[in-house]
Amino acid sequence: MNGRKLQECAAARARELPGSELTHPFGEDWDVYKVHGKVFLLQTATRGEPIVVLKASPSDARILREANDDITPGYHMNKRHWITLHPDGALDADFVEDLVTESYLQVVENLPKKQRPVDPDTFGQRP
Repeated sequence: MNGRKLQECAAARARELPGSELTHPFGEDWDVYKVHGKVFLLQTATRGEPIVVLKASPSDARILREANDDITPGYHMNKRHWITLHPDGALDADFVEDLVTESYLQVVENLPKKQRPVDPDTFGQRP
């Protein structure tokens, strides 16, 4: 998936998530998606390469980096808790959407229960 498509796919999924808000706290070059003021997705370009930065549990982040050449430690973020997705590799749309959703849920589960737009334990599950 090329860089533009990678970012479009991630942004489309982020917009679908309850309570998601697009902000630009670092300028127009950075798209930052938040839920209740907490960041779960960042997009920008580094050296001309469009990237997507997502939150992940430390164990998932390590496994994802080891299993995918297109996933590296979070760009300008805590390297244990964030990952960067790079274009033009083996990442497909479904996988990117799943990673965005998981990043969102990582943030939601740390919000006070009254602020959670969804239940992170059951979100996306069919009854």
